[in-house]
Amino acid sequence: MTATTERSLPSVAAVCRTRAGVELREFFRQRESVVFTLFFPVILLLVFGAVLDYDLGSGVSFTQYFMAGVIAAGILGASLQNMAIGIATERSDGTLKGLAGTPMPKSAYFVGKVVQVFVVTVAIVVILLAIGAVFYDIDLPSGTGWLTFAWVAALGSAACTLLGIAISSLARNGRSASATVTPVALVLQFISGVFFQFSEVPTWLQTVAAVFPLKWMAQGLRSVFLPDALAAQEPAGSWELGRVALVLAAWCVIGLLLCVRTFRWQDRVDR
Repeated sequence: MTATTERSLPSVAAVCRTRAGVELREFFRQRESVVFTLFFPVILLLVFGAVLDYDLGSGVSFTQYFMAGVIAAGILGASLQNMAIGIATERSDGTLKGLAGTPMPKSAYFVGKVVQVFVVTVAIVVILLAIGAVFYDIDLPSGTGWLTFAWVAALGSAACTLLGIAISSLARNGRSASATVTPVALVLQFISGVFFQFSEVPTWLQTVAAVFPLKWMAQGLRSVFLPDALAAQEPAGSWELGRVALVLAAWCVIGLLLCVRTFRWQDRVDR
């Protein structure tokens, strides 16, 4: 009897695939999430590309510079913001408590979230690159630039996803999650060289931005969209790709440790 029951249970891989499908369907059914996460970076590119059309020197347009920043912002939105707000909401409405009480391996829940982030991130990047190339003549990466693009985006997305899962525990409930997370994300975007040149950010704010992964993700992405001549405008006078990899990897470790320490399946109960 036991052997028959065990054979009838789905494998962990099958449960993970099912959970990933559920996460994707739920995301794309939520119109507000799709618009804010998927199309907000596109709106930023269209608006900034149309309004701030000037040359930065070395034949580089602001839109070419902005492409790295808006992709980094899109990854931040698909990972950190999306995870923090979504998980806090599911914790508040009892979804997490219900899932924790089922036979589903808890790891399947997180695998589903990671797959959702991956699919949405790829969609954002593809749409942004297509719009940039078609409407703004953006020079896309070439050769090894694509490899650099891939590992920077992957490490940045992983770090921000883990941080988003950890930060979800800061919100007292689902209603306060957006108000807690969105201002932090916007401030990071302003001080990390997303909306304008990082060299124009006050030095003390550059120092603050350097603590967090968004600045390094944007810097790594700039290295594949901009000529090496503009590397001199970076704080260290170079793209520092080695340090970019080190900082983003360190944030992956920090984010994982924070997840283990802080993640909760239920809202805090006021005493």
